[in-house]
Amino acid sequence: MTRRLQGLKIGIALGAGSARGWSHIGVLQALDAAGIRADVVCGTSIGALVGAVYADDRLADLDRWVTDLTWLKVMGFFDVSFGGGLLKGARLISHLRENFFDKDIARLARVFAAVATDLRSGEEVWLREGNVADAVRASIALPGLFEPWERGGRILVDGGLVNPVPVSLCRALGANFVIAVDLSSRLVGPAIRPVEAEHPAQEMPNMLDVVTTSLHIMSARITRSRLAGEPADVVVMPRLGHLGQLDYHRAREAIEEGREATALLTPQIERLLRA
Repeated sequence: MTRRLQGLKIGIALGAGSARGWSHIGVLQALDAAGIRADVVCGTSIGALVGAVYADDRLADLDRWVTDLTWLKVMGFFDVSFGGGLLKGARLISHLRENFFDKDIARLARVFAAVATDLRSGEEVWLREGNVADAVRASIALPGLFEPWERGGRILVDGGLVNPVPVSLCRALGANFVIAVDLSSRLVGPAIRPVEAEHPAQEMPNMLDVVTTSLHIMSARITRSRLAGEPADVVVMPRLGHLGQLDYHRAREAIEEGREATALLTPQIERLLRA
């Protein structure tokens, strides 16, 4: 039975995390199975992509698509760019627009918004209107990987630079009970580890790994700071340390981790909703 207690408006804030973001699908599936459905859906980066599909009640379609992805299929979406990022993102967004996002945000079944970052000013940008595909494309524009996206005279990049888990946006859109999904758990160690001379040198990562991992380290630190100042009512933290930032072909593992992490917290969420 859906929990819609008097005066309660449930929001879900889906965080940034590249390929680890497929775990959002499992989180949402587990919440739906428990009858806990969001009125407000906000996402940053991959969280915006999954959130937009969920807000349109098409999560099952996304599940089928991502679990069918192979490494070769993923590579087929990678259109090399010589501009502001390694990839143009045109192939991916064209597929998403054609199959999932060819509509206006106002026509989605639930209230939805995405977070992006203004590259020139560094401001946090809330995308609450206009075409869904354009909003998602702006929010997923990971610097160094995807080319920035121009919208309304602004050059926009990944929202994870400023608000990796958009609890504040959920609150601003009227949610008074927010479930946050933090994908940065166990990705960054708690302290600096000293270099031990007797350990042999490890193989150096490639440029793409350096860029994406560095951005995720930064995102993890920002997430901790923002969640401390803008706390959610519940934070779901799937265990995703074994998945790489570009492991989009490992969706089944990520989805299952999302389901398991949410199942553990479901009794707590239900108690809080009844309180």
